[in-house]
Amino acid sequence: MKLSGAAAAAYCARPDPAAAGLLIFGQDAMRVALRRQEAIRALIGPEGEAEMRLTRLAGADLRKDPAALSDALRAQSFFPGPRVAFLEEATDTLAPLVTAALKDWRPGDAQLVVTAGGLNTKSALVKLFEAHPTARCIGIYDDPPGREEIEATLTRAGLVQIAPPAMTDLLALARMLDPGDFRQTVEKIALYKYGDATPLTPEDVAACAPATIEAEADDVLHAVAEGRSQAIGPLMRRLEGQGVLPVTLCIGAMRHFRTLHAAAADPGGPSAGVQKMRPPPFGPRRDRIIRQAGDWGLHRLEEALGLLVETDLTLRSTSRAPAMAVMERALIRLAMMRRQG
Repeated sequence: MKLSGAAAAAYCARPDPAAAGLLIFGQDAMRVALRRQEAIRALIGPEGEAEMRLTRLAGADLRKDPAALSDALRAQSFFPGPRVAFLEEATDTLAPLVTAALKDWRPGDAQLVVTAGGLNTKSALVKLFEAHPTARCIGIYDDPPGREEIEATLTRAGLVQIAPPAMTDLLALARMLDPGDFRQTVEKIALYKYGDATPLTPEDVAACAPATIEAEADDVLHAVAEGRSQAIGPLMRRLEGQGVLPVTLCIGAMRHFRTLHAAAADPGGPSAGVQKMRPPPFGPRRDRIIRQAGDWGLHRLEEALGLLVETDLTLRSTSRAPAMAVMERALIRLAMMRRQG
């Protein structure tokens, strides 16, 4: 049986203990591993591996010892409870061995969990698990996690009181981060909110979101967009000390002002324009973008973009002017444009 979307997430959270097996495949090894860990833990419990109720088999090793898979399905543990035989990095070359193992499988044997890389619908392994009466087949694709999957991750972390704006921010964050990074961020948020019964807010999400150099560069861009010219010099010195290049700053500035321009150009106003962005900005950054776009206005934002294009051409030309000084001068001019409005 083939499962996808919310059905696949629900099954991995509560797999059928009487099923013969489960195949999880996909190009994203991290997402496959997370799903596999969740399913195996649900089948044998947190102490299953310590109680030797989990047998691990590598695809390469199985080729050298074809009988190992059938032996693992029938092996008994010293401890009572359900058992799992886990075959990782499987390929279609192992399909005959997996077929034989599933054909001989009987109730009371260990459940077979198989992981594989990118397989297509013509794959022998996929066809085998789809056609088997009690086995399941789950394909993990590069699509961002859906709302149900994100809510399940939050619930497992103990986060149930979530304000609607914070959920919007978490949806955006899930599209920006790798699955493993997103899960770690959710766990960090859960620790941050430990003992706090108030609903999760956008400020809480922003406080726990991963910090990057790009986020630090945002400080100078916000200073420019808000007309705080006196703050630009110290921030530029800090970024220069971190090795951030002037061209990188210029690209970031153009991206930021294009974002403001897109928000200001929306017929429904900056707030409606921000909501249409993919992924949408979240938390305090979203509020600042809405405010900045409204303060600048469409006409002055077009002038700002023209100045940044000229600066970019200068930085990429054969000019002998110090590049960081050229960039700093352009940012100060932009900040003064905002103050003059």
